[in-house]
Amino acid sequence: MVIFDIDYIHGDSLVFNHQTKINANKITYPLSALRKQYPGAKNITVGVFINQEVYRFTLLDEKTLINASNGDKLSPLSANDAINAAKHYYRGNREVADIELITENPPIELSRRALPAWRVNFDDFASPSIYVSAQTGKLVSKRHEFWRIFDLMFSLHVMDYEEEDPSNKLLFWFTIFSIIASIFGGILSYFVIFKTAKAKTGKFKSSKIKNNEGVINHVSP
Repeated sequence: MVIFDIDYIHGDSLVFNHQTKINANKITYPLSALRKQYPGAKNITVGVFINQEVYRFTLLDEKTLINASNGDKLSPLSANDAINAAKHYYRGNREVADIELITENPPIELSRRALPAWRVNFDDFASPSIYVSAQTGKLVSKRHEFWRIFDLMFSLHVMDYEEEDPSNKLLFWFTIFSIIASIFGGILSYFVIFKTAKAKTGKFKSSKIKNNEGVINHVSP
């Protein structure tokens, strides 16, 4: 768990930290038109998706992505769009091995809050996986085999054996057993150490008294 740098384990070296600036000249689809087309839109933001200005907002508890130049809806992302996004985020230059849309029961390495998401696996060292939100096009996670090994070892370390929840029943009962064992260990220590020492001290005093009583003083005539 301590051999590799934690930033490498997190997968920070797998992706670019894109800091693309928004070009206001490319936002030709006005906000008024967006509100008219999507009257229930909330949390509207302007961003960039693969060098393209976009609007992101929430509509009926569902995240939506549209083109900020013409208002075309981009979400949910197609497989080709997800591959292009993954290649945009990924630092490597290897080809895509396979791609999968995850809508339920995500693997341990992906939070349920990120669903639905595309998993794009690259044919590269340590089998890197790039996760792209199917609704927003954002990078939601990046994983590789070393992260998976680290996660397994950390799970064993904290007794996290199921559903990434360290407060499981096994840990609870193990903790209770440890507390009870500690209490009984303290009680046994008292009887073994202090009681035994006290008993030995008592025997020593008793033996000394007997020896003193058995001494005969001889007086010279």
